[in-house]
Amino acid sequence: MASTEGLVPITRAFLSRFYDKYPFTPLSDDVTALSSQLFNLSKDLINEIPPTQDESVLAHEANCDPPHKIDENMWKNRENIEEMLFLLERSNWPRLLQQQSTPEDIEIATVLGELKIKLQATLQILESFQTKNSENVFGTVMTYMPQDFRGTLIRQQRERSERNKQAEVDALVNSGGSIRDRYALLWKQQMERRRQLAQLGSATGVYKTLVKYLVGVPQVLLDFIRQINDDHGPMEEQRERYGPSLYSLTKMALSIRLFLVLSLNRFEAKKLQKGKVDILVHALNVYTVEMERFIKFISEVFANSPFFISAKDVGAAEGSETDEFKEIIIPAGKAHEVALTVDAVNSYIAWDFSLTQGKMNMDVGFSVEYTSPSGEMHMILPYRRYESNQGNFCTIRAGHYKLIWDNSYSSFFKKNLRYKVDSIPPVSEPADLVEAEE
Repeated sequence: MASTEGLVPITRAFLSRFYDKYPFTPLSDDVTALSSQLFNLSKDLINEIPPTQDESVLAHEANCDPPHKIDENMWKNRENIEEMLFLLERSNWPRLLQQQSTPEDIEIATVLGELKIKLQATLQILESFQTKNSENVFGTVMTYMPQDFRGTLIRQQRERSERNKQAEVDALVNSGGSIRDRYALLWKQQMERRRQLAQLGSATGVYKTLVKYLVGVPQVLLDFIRQINDDHGPMEEQRERYGPSLYSLTKMALSIRLFLVLSLNRFEAKKLQKGKVDILVHALNVYTVEMERFIKFISEVFANSPFFISAKDVGAAEGSETDEFKEIIIPAGKAHEVALTVDAVNSYIAWDFSLTQGKMNMDVGFSVEYTSPSGEMHMILPYRRYESNQGNFCTIRAGHYKLIWDNSYSSFFKKNLRYKVDSIPPVSEPADLVEAEE
């Protein structure tokens, strides 16, 4: 069991610096250009022959923004590749194309066979990446787990859970479920895994104690599990850095698939012209090359990205901002307060805090109160327990404000709090500045 002493979960600031070492060479301009060209050709086909319901759904999806999450886009690309491979199966070709009665039909059939081979290779690379990445994450987590019967139980539980999930997928396929149905189930299962992790990381009280001491999950690992599932947590940096390239590839896959569906469904009414076949071939070649390049790149990034870092690394990542923060220890059963006097309305009170590594350092109560000049108290931000929080509000009254971090509910465990509080006076409007100058 690897030691987690002195370690904290990765932060977004750390990932920002880490990703600076891994710049992704931009995608070829052909990705956007060909996606747009194919989508316009698809619109022409729809205008000539009204779409079926399934075609309309696909056209709508191709015209929408891709999902925001990296892994969901990976699943979407897999789904689109499999859908295209299904279309490229000879048995699913239009009847006239299967007969290959003309030289043009023979040439198109040969091209479709070549496209199928390219897509199969890309699908294998994508599937291998997802499998290896999943195993690497689980393997890394297990290095911080007790290497005794508890670790064995967790491995057995994971294997049993994955067998059950695969059986669920197999049952869907055997009952005639479509590729779309299968991938909807696969993504649902992925989200279930996330929820289970989030529940583990967010457990409190007696259950949290059992998780930590009986199961043996280190506190820093629970903190990581909780934060990694946050839509605005460290992984948002990953999405901002590398997401746009992957989103473009998802759009391209949908554009290729839409054009292929419409062209094959209308083949007997309007055969594919050579110029359009050439565009399709070019697009699919660009897509497979760029997709494989992206997978190779992101595999290296994921393989080298840590889960945990030292407090020193956190400070280095946050740079000069560290000097603006204060760190205190809130004893069990106590609270820490910061009082601010605001002289003008429309001032801003802002805060940023988090709990640093410590024993049972899970969350802390936080609230904001206002006391009027007459002594009347009002709750501005109701009490709630957080592991970290950022926020601000605009004051509508002058007076005394109090920010309270409450650890009174804890009977045994202190909390290590790192925080910053700012009181920002109202910003003068241009008219006010003119009057001041006069």
